[in-house]
Amino acid sequence: MKRILSVLILLLFHIFSSQAAVPPHKYVRLVTTQGECLLKLYNETPLHRNNFMKLVRQGYYKDLLFHRVIHNFMIQGGDPDSRYAAERQRLGEGGPGYTIPAEFKDSLFHKKGVIAAARDENPEKASSGSQFYIVQGRTFTDAGLDSLEQLRLGGRKIPAYQRQVYKTLGGTPHLDQNYTVFGEVISGIDVVDRIASVETDRYDRPLQDQRMDMIPLTRREAINFEREQAGLPPKSGIFIKFLDLFKPKY
Repeated sequence: MKRILSVLILLLFHIFSSQAAVPPHKYVRLVTTQGECLLKLYNETPLHRNNFMKLVRQGYYKDLLFHRVIHNFMIQGGDPDSRYAAERQRLGEGGPGYTIPAEFKDSLFHKKGVIAAARDENPEKASSGSQFYIVQGRTFTDAGLDSLEQLRLGGRKIPAYQRQVYKTLGGTPHLDQNYTVFGEVISGIDVVDRIASVETDRYDRPLQDQRMDMIPLTRREAINFEREQAGLPPKSGIFIKFLDLFKPKY
């Protein structure tokens, strides 16, 4: 009896002590016509992170189109009107009926692969409730970045470490501090390149529909992904799955 009680106490200890085992980031698997990407959402922009995850869990993005695609710039989607859109129908005005306040952070910039919120020309620069874009961009020279600072950024200086990224990885620096960056592609960036290269009409809509779906990673999937990134083996098995049943919603 004492042995059984000891096992139960130990089990409860593991259950409650493991409550702290919460992945520090939210992850979403983006499934597209051209393949899959894995997105990591930034904690520095909690309003956008939480709204995006809410829509993903609701299945909001299932079968929507990347309706605006510009090579060496970005791919944009998230318009609910695109799900059943007719061929050549112009898109880009749809949404959930609300906006998200801007969350500009100096450390978050438009390098290649980031996901950012689309918006209209409202003076507060509030984001669309659902439309987003993923940056493809291009690489820049120092002279090109100098010109951008003067002509498009109003004299605002691009930090040295960001300049280095724009010169090597690439991006769209003229969008910085104008549109909220809230995540990035951490695997599958080649999928973005393929979508960005498809043929489009004069309104930048792909001639062949480029559809998407969004699937949130589970707590365990996120934990194991981060363990693998740290060079650690994933945790699995019946006991781990049992403990996961007692953890709060991720």
